[in-house]
Amino acid sequence: MTDTVLTAVPAVPAQRSMYLLGGRRVQVRDLLEARLLRPGAKLRFVRRRVGDTYHAEVTEAGKVRLIPDGQEFQSPSRAAMVAAGMRAVDGWLAWTVVETGKPLDALRQDLLDRAVATATEEPGDETRELRVHERLREARRRADEQHPEEFSVRELLSLWGAKDRGDQITRIEADLANHGLITSPSFRKVTLDSTVRLIVSSGDADEASVAQVGAPAAAADESDAADDPIGLTVGNLPSALGGLKSVAPNATFEEAITKLLLNDFSQLAVLNGPRNLRGAITWKSIAHARHADPHAKLSDAIDPEAVDVRYDKELIDVLPDLQRNGFVFVRNEQNIVAGIVTTSDVVQAYGEMAMPFFQIGELDRSLRRIIARDVDLDQVGAVCNRRVRSFDELTMGEYQRVLADPGVWSSLGWPLDRATFIERLDEIRQIRNDVMHFNPDPPPAGTIEKLRKLNSLLRLYGEIA
Repeated sequence: MTDTVLTAVPAVPAQRSMYLLGGRRVQVRDLLEARLLRPGAKLRFVRRRVGDTYHAEVTEAGKVRLIPDGQEFQSPSRAAMVAAGMRAVDGWLAWTVVETGKPLDALRQDLLDRAVATATEEPGDETRELRVHERLREARRRADEQHPEEFSVRELLSLWGAKDRGDQITRIEADLANHGLITSPSFRKVTLDSTVRLIVSSGDADEASVAQVGAPAAAADESDAADDPIGLTVGNLPSALGGLKSVAPNATFEEAITKLLLNDFSQLAVLNGPRNLRGAITWKSIAHARHADPHAKLSDAIDPEAVDVRYDKELIDVLPDLQRNGFVFVRNEQNIVAGIVTTSDVVQAYGEMAMPFFQIGELDRSLRRIIARDVDLDQVGAVCNRRVRSFDELTMGEYQRVLADPGVWSSLGWPLDRATFIERLDEIRQIRNDVMHFNPDPPPAGTIEKLRKLNSLLRLYGEIA
């Protein structure tokens, strides 16, 4: 049987359109189910820069099987990476169908367009998915034309109705990947107000392009997303890419000292061009140089051991350097020395993340103690509609459900309005879910105060027997 791609195929079922457009990444098996690709179809990956060609075929299960070694991969990108021995490559762009010469990405876009064509026009979540698809399709067109769109991270997230990088981040990354797009720099690894460009992920990533966008981003595929860490990165701190004060190696002490004083800095970068970091000038290095030689020049005060790191480096991995030096300089995606992170920046960032944890922990203990004191387990189980063996099993949502029960609320004897209290508790539940997803963004204004006030109220009325 020859390998062909069907040209007249039924549309993607309407009930699958929302599933494909929002929440997960398109997979090769979706192309098979839509009859855009046939089992046994031969694939080719040509690396023109090095003159190598790799071969594969599509299995009945929707996997990519390398030829001749027979290894199978669900992810086209993983298959391309293994075949070529590369750290990162977008397999959807790399693999082409031999029979037609079309990349897998073109079939993926056909699938998305069909899903849109069969989607309903009813208001609701699916309408938003359609708007996102149209917006990303336009962004892809401009990226292909080498005129990528630029957004602040905050503006990008707003396309999905999100205000921060909380529990929608998986959906956002899936939608971007389905359109063959990534952001440069990675939108997860900079601040909300940083500017990012929507670009096409590389179909033949070499070492230079990988260094620019980062290996997981360049791979841009479902199996690689799990490898991309979600903890705080250096670039998540505002000072990391927020501009940098520097002096040239031939500057004077007067220039350096003036910049230190005017900006209330403790250190300055010494740059011989935007990418060439020669070291740092600090109050300590100035004092040492002048103590050793009253006639010293600024070049004698340069500390050449200053550390520089990429913006996407995990913050926890930088802590030893910060402990030793008190600061690190930060390079952006273009390898320009663009900012600085100090120990005080890290203390502030971790403090902003830790405070909600402490407040939520106190809230959890207070609610559990109050319910355990006034409600028996059988009543809790009846309200939660499940068997509850211990009050320690209860979730924040179940605390809310139990306290919303009129009988339970009456037994508390609190002179408070139940509906208003439960409304606030529901807000706290959503805050708790966001915090537990380790959102790298600072909590919205007023979040800590809401938690504190509810904890204060529980301490006051929780004592009423």
